[in-house]
Amino acid sequence: MSQLSGGHLKNLSLAGVIVSLGIVFGDIGTSPLYVLKAILGASPKVDELLVIGSLSCIIWTLTLQTTVKYMIITLRADNKGEGGIFSLFALLRRNYRKLFIFALIGGSTLLADGVITPSITVVSAIEGLALVNPAVPILPIVLLIITGLFFIQQFGTSFVGKSFGPIMLIWFLMLGTLGVSQLLENTVVLKAFNPYYVFLLLSEHPHGILLLAAVFLCTTGAEALYADLGHCGLKNIRVSWIFVKTMLILNYLGQGAWVLANAASLEPGLNPFYAIIPKWFLPAGITMAALAAIIASQALISGSFTLISEAISLNFWPKLRIKYPSHSKGQMFVPSLNWMLFVACCVVILLFQSSSNMEAAYGLSITITMLMTTILVIYYLRMKETPKIWIGLFAVVFLTIEGAFLIGNIHKFSHGGWFTILIGSILSMIMLGMYHGRRVRNRYITFEPVKGYLPIISDLSEDETIPKYAGNVVYTTHADQLTDLEAKTIQSILTRQPKRADMYWFLHVDILDDPYVLEYEVTELWPGKIMRIDFYLGFKVQPRINAYFRQVLTHLSDEGKINLISRHPSLQQHHILSDFRFVQIDRRVVRQVDLSFFDRTALNLYYQLKQMGISDINAYGLDASLVTVERLPLTIPTKAKIPFIMKREKS
Repeated sequence: MSQLSGGHLKNLSLAGVIVSLGIVFGDIGTSPLYVLKAILGASPKVDELLVIGSLSCIIWTLTLQTTVKYMIITLRADNKGEGGIFSLFALLRRNYRKLFIFALIGGSTLLADGVITPSITVVSAIEGLALVNPAVPILPIVLLIITGLFFIQQFGTSFVGKSFGPIMLIWFLMLGTLGVSQLLENTVVLKAFNPYYVFLLLSEHPHGILLLAAVFLCTTGAEALYADLGHCGLKNIRVSWIFVKTMLILNYLGQGAWVLANAASLEPGLNPFYAIIPKWFLPAGITMAALAAIIASQALISGSFTLISEAISLNFWPKLRIKYPSHSKGQMFVPSLNWMLFVACCVVILLFQSSSNMEAAYGLSITITMLMTTILVIYYLRMKETPKIWIGLFAVVFLTIEGAFLIGNIHKFSHGGWFTILIGSILSMIMLGMYHGRRVRNRYITFEPVKGYLPIISDLSEDETIPKYAGNVVYTTHADQLTDLEAKTIQSILTRQPKRADMYWFLHVDILDDPYVLEYEVTELWPGKIMRIDFYLGFKVQPRINAYFRQVLTHLSDEGKINLISRHPSLQQHHILSDFRFVQIDRRVVRQVDLSFFDRTALNLYYQLKQMGISDINAYGLDASLVTVERLPLTIPTKAKIPFIMKREKS
């Protein structure tokens, strides 16, 4: 097996830690903008129990959910250094293929919540301008920022991205400093470190369980940081989290201290985050909040591109056009997804108008994502033969915590949570239709042993009574075994305009569970006539089959194993290269009588979605002028017997 030439600050370093601040912690790092504001808005009465109990919930949520579940346990479930729910599924699918349902639900809800994250983050930041000038038009400014953010995606963000880390470093230092300035004046909030106040809040406060919905917002970025594991590496993320968590808790404590000190005069809708900023520093504080919001949004947009790219490789999503606007590893741009997210964010902003309204919709679907991740991690621990007592403890603790958060968030459904659940449901149906529909289709692709057809194809190559179709004919094949070939491919070569050629090539693409594998293997099926190339690609590697095929041809030519010069004498004497013709077989179902309703629906949805994406020709980077598409029927057998019409005898 040979390696193809392709194209992560992963070692622990100061630079890696600072970069992590910009790439990984943007989402969770901007949560102080709205968490305590959401908590106050969920309770009609502000007292010490509410403030201390809520702060205790925040501290222990960040400790148990973010630190223990994600930092200590889940980040270890890496796939060759890559993280995220799809990477985790790719790691498990060899042993637990049926877990695909949890992966696609988790991926769909993560994408759905990603629609509202840039909206609530930017709106929360820009709302601070009203403290400087109440006449400032908030929504137009937000829409302008969002428009600019999505517009620049097509040009790449590597240059701007270099400044993300230092900006977020300043942001977190600002959070900690502002928190300490208030904390020193009212240290009673330090009691929040005692988890007993969590119990008191949930048992004695009349809105205890509902307050969990607002508390949960402090950890919504945990799933995103797991997805960003491959960008910065485990050690850098863990070390930077110590700093990030410290600054976040200091800021939350500072906001809580201010609320307790001013409980008697609090105005409805007041945001404690801006209240603890000195007036002389307010313009700078709002500017930093806006920059942090933009960085958080950028990280989530880039993460959505990566998520969809992985979904395409795992057959969860139709093939989309993916561009690479810069040379930075992992930098990609998915035009259709970019503008879909842009429209969705604009709808969210215009529909909900304010961050207070968005808080009511935010967090419900991401709770489902975290539950799906927990289930997959349980199976990962089983695969790693972790002692059952530890698996059981992990399952009980985190299914209980996330179950409580889900119950707390359920009431959000009628207040806007329906929006992200609706988007998540649509995305889940798309992924399920693509995945299951493809499996139904593949179930009826028939294969023939290729051995008996090799001499026939070789004889066809020498038959000069048949016009030459091309110097080289190339097919892609779904046959996993070297001994097999699709019956439709054999039919195309031999009986559907017999395709005489000097050489026949069969290309097979195998998407592996490892993210960045890029290898190939060449098998000579018939000396000098019929070759098969197997490409082994990681699920994060783009299937640029045309480029890879040309690399392999160059390697084989340099090694003297093939001759790329044309066989036509007039061209051969001038060393003109031989021509290549790709034949793409488009299988269409003409009968599906005996399919179940679910299989029939999935198959129909699969073909409809496939038409919405780009063709295999474009996905593989093939020159359309060199490709012949043959539409052949994929017949699904029927169990019903067709009555034979007897010939009528003449009287």
